Amino acid sequence: MSTILIVEDEERIASFVEKGLRSAGHQTVVARDGATGLAIAEAGACDLVVLDIGLPGMDGWEVLERLRGSGSTLPVIMLTARDSVHDTVTGLESGANDYVTKPFQFAELLARIRLRLREEQGPSAQAPHRIEVTDVVLDLRTRRVEVAGAEVSLTAREFTLLQVLMEHPGQVLSREQLLGQVWDTDFDPRSNVVDVFVRTLRRKIGADRIETVRGMGYRFVRE
Repeated sequence: MSTILIVEDEERIASFVEKGLRSAGHQTVVARDGATGLAIAEAGACDLVVLDIGLPGMDGWEVLERLRGSGSTLPVIMLTARDSVHDTVTGLESGANDYVTKPFQFAELLARIRLRLREEQGPSAQAPHRIEVTDVVLDLRTRRVEVAGAEVSLTAREFTLLQVLMEHPGQVLSREQLLGQVWDTDFDPRSNVVDVFVRTLRRKIGADRIETVRGMGYRFVRE
């Protein structure tokens, strides 16, 4: 049985989510403000966080930033009334695992929660802890990246995108494939979010390491 932390200041929504999760067999903890939610999450008292953005005092962005800054990999699903591409990208780039926009169907939220919990609880004993292609090295346990021996700082989403590309060196991955594997959410295939993140990665690790294959997608260069 998993414990879900709900950080939501609107009592009606918090109660709705809490009742649904309890009915589905989960334990729940509710925090009405960001500071309390952060303290509970950092204490290791939960398995996943449903995090609202519009919180009193410390908002959801700051909670997420501090949580990831402390090294926590706790799954976080952002819950917000905002639905612009900019807010979605900001949340995911800051390290959120998923994003649900209000109003929402509880079944959708529950499905996303179950997916993230399965990912956390799945077998990992045989999973590789290190990926190395040419002079780029990813350590999956510490989330560190080295390029030509120098450490490079990446956001959580940049790291995941680079990981997917490096897991398939020399193989062309379409934008749709990258959206599905990195964001695992229903972006419009015409969205330029992949292109934006690839540009950022190129600035950080070197433009020649990720090749654009016109009309097809991107690939990580092996040589």
